[in-house]
Amino acid sequence: MSEASPGIEPAGTPTITGSASGKRVLLAKPRGYCAGVDRAVIAVEKALDVYGAPVYVRKEIVHNRHVVDTLRERGAIFVDETSEVPEGALVVFSAHGVSPMVHAEAAERNLRTIDATCPLVTKVHKEVNRFAKDDYDILLIGHEGHEEVEGTAGEAPDKVQLVDKAEDVDKVEVRDPSKVIWLSQTTLSVDETMERVDQLRERFPGLADPPSDDICYATTNRQVAVKAMAAECDLVLVVGSTNSSNSKRLVEVALKAGARTSYLVDFAHEVDEAWLDGVTTVGVTSGASVPDVLVMELLDWLAKRGYADVDEVTTANEKISFAPPKELRKV
Repeated sequence: MSEASPGIEPAGTPTITGSASGKRVLLAKPRGYCAGVDRAVIAVEKALDVYGAPVYVRKEIVHNRHVVDTLRERGAIFVDETSEVPEGALVVFSAHGVSPMVHAEAAERNLRTIDATCPLVTKVHKEVNRFAKDDYDILLIGHEGHEEVEGTAGEAPDKVQLVDKAEDVDKVEVRDPSKVIWLSQTTLSVDETMERVDQLRERFPGLADPPSDDICYATTNRQVAVKAMAAECDLVLVVGSTNSSNSKRLVEVALKAGARTSYLVDFAHEVDEAWLDGVTTVGVTSGASVPDVLVMELLDWLAKRGYADVDEVTTANEKISFAPPKELRKV
């Protein structure tokens, strides 16, 4: 998978310095909100401003407890299915995307829709459609039950097979080994995904690669930043929710890259002070659906416990932004 992404400026080799007091924090950059999350959250906020409450949202707009609770307080109503939305009401589709069947269900109920699907997820949907039309078997690497996977597979359910764990590789059946392609969920661990690709290629040497990287630039960049500092860290704290795939991957990446321990927390108060026993260097990062205010609260919490020296470890500077959903561009 390529190292470069459009709209990304490499930051050179990060320099990590020591602390005079001994205790220190290494703060990963990039971290937090990606362009797709920012776009989706703003879409709900804009819909509330323009149309007033309630605004219905199918599934969590992004996988972050703080964001969802804040929007709920403003009048957003989160539902699991479009059948829970009153006929004719306004519903926002989350950043993770939905299948054509969900769009059809919304139309049947005369729902007004705002599609906040991340453009990078939409790109994968288009790839599924393209290769399904060319009669390929599509092997989708992703986590079973994740909303993004359900939406992507729903574009061509008769042509897509999900490959989640290593044992799934042996279960794959294809019609023509010369017409097989792999695609992936956008929020996976790059290393784990390529392990799965290598396993699939052992079975299917003619396995085709996606036209461009499916794992999003933000997921990749946050993992690279964690790798750059993990070996220096006794403890890495990842701010993010337990249902956030990319946040959970950051914990795994930190451990594989040399961190002694790593934990996922939604809020600073969830940190167990016992985790700090014998810890000199704490690494801090956050998933792509986490507002930076939560990271700042964690830094304040750590500073009160002697970790006031913060050294930012920068591996890339992100300059990507996405236009609002088309339904909101005129308002």
